[in-house]
Order: sequence, then C-alpha cells, then structure tokens
Amino acid sequence: MNEAEFLNTATATLNRIEQAVEASGADIDYENAGEILELEFTNRSKIIVNKQSAAKQIWVAAKSGGFHYDYDAGTQQWRNDQSGAELFGELSRLASEQAGKNVRLV
Repeated sequence: MNEAEFLNTATATLNRIEQAVEASGADIDYENAGEILELEFTNRSKIIVNKQSAAKQIWVAAKSGGFHYDYDAGTQQWRNDQSGAELFGELSRLASEQAGKNVRLV
C-alpha cells in the first residue's frame, strides 16, 4: 500500500468509526482533527484513534493500553499487529469497558 492509498483507507476508517459511534446510540462524544479521532465517554475517559503514516498503521490508545493495526487487503480489515483481532471488534470491547455498558461499533 502506498502513502496515498494508506491515507485514503485510514481516513475512510476514521469516518466509519464516527458513523459507528453515531449508530451505536451510546453517549460518546467525538472530535475528528484529521489525523486524530478522540472519543470521550461520560466518565471523561477517552479513546484516541490516529493514523500513523510512517508505519502505515492505525493506533488506538485506551485506558487498557495501546494497540497498533495493520491493513489486511485480503479481508479489507484493520488487524491488531499482535493478536490479529479486527479493529471494530476491539473498539467495541474497549468502548464497552470505558462506558461501563455494552457498546457495539460496526
């Protein structure tokens, strides 16, 4: 994946995360500053999702830790570079932990 493809794919993913937050019905505020998407919960905790162009990864910082995701062109999904878990499934888990209730981001 070249730089332009990465930026287009990563930007589309951040936009999809915003849409998933809206569709979830959860009380999560968000702010997209281009390279960084910040999710804020009612308890004031945050999840930060950002593009890392040099590594061609999406990085997620949550209360439980930091995670890096590589794009798998075959499945068209972002996968955790350690566990292989899919990005939206992990964001659902992390958001549920921080919100204190079930949050499904799809």
